[in-house]
Amino acid sequence: MTVRHADDEPAVKAAGSTEPLTGTAAFDAGEGEMPSWSSLVAEHADSVYRLAYRLSGNPHDAEDLTQETFMRVFRSLKNYRPGTFESWLHRITTNLFLDMVRHRQKIRMEALPEDYERVPGTDMTPEQQYSVNRLDPALQDALDELGPEFRVPVVLCDVVGMTYEEIADTLGVKMGTVRSRIHRGRSQLRAHIENAAEGCDDTRALLRTR
Repeated sequence: MTVRHADDEPAVKAAGSTEPLTGTAAFDAGEGEMPSWSSLVAEHADSVYRLAYRLSGNPHDAEDLTQETFMRVFRSLKNYRPGTFESWLHRITTNLFLDMVRHRQKIRMEALPEDYERVPGTDMTPEQQYSVNRLDPALQDALDELGPEFRVPVVLCDVVGMTYEEIADTLGVKMGTVRSRIHRGRSQLRAHIENAAEGCDDTRALLRTR
């Protein structure tokens, strides 16, 4: 898991790149129309599921969060104005996860409009399985041990790659709060990994790479 620091800047395309924008990125840049619903889901479903899985720690809640996220998107898409579509999705997914934690109950799907197409599949696709497996199990276990107030900003920063400013905007908290929670979350994360590393050569090797 790559750790981003406060001074890290988002990656940008090389100067002079002529690669055209597509999908929601083109819409955000004013270079195209909003993609069809099926194209939108195809473009973002794996990303939403990956974030939902990192936050919840299990595939069942991750799928519920993914379905609920796209249901919210479907209902409010007509009101969306060009901005950063992926950040909007991350904000919705994160807030739904926090709602789930606060209510301590399984997310229940509400009645859907007749023209809503449910995101297909109850099992992970090969792409989702690959995304989930990219993070070492020891790290996922350690993430699961963090309280939501620390797990969420750590995941958004170190897994998703969001900046502190983006995380503060997503969570509706001050930048200093984000910095503090990420610092404490990383410290707790490392402590959990170190405890799990006792007697485990693979996990000790993982720690040396962080």
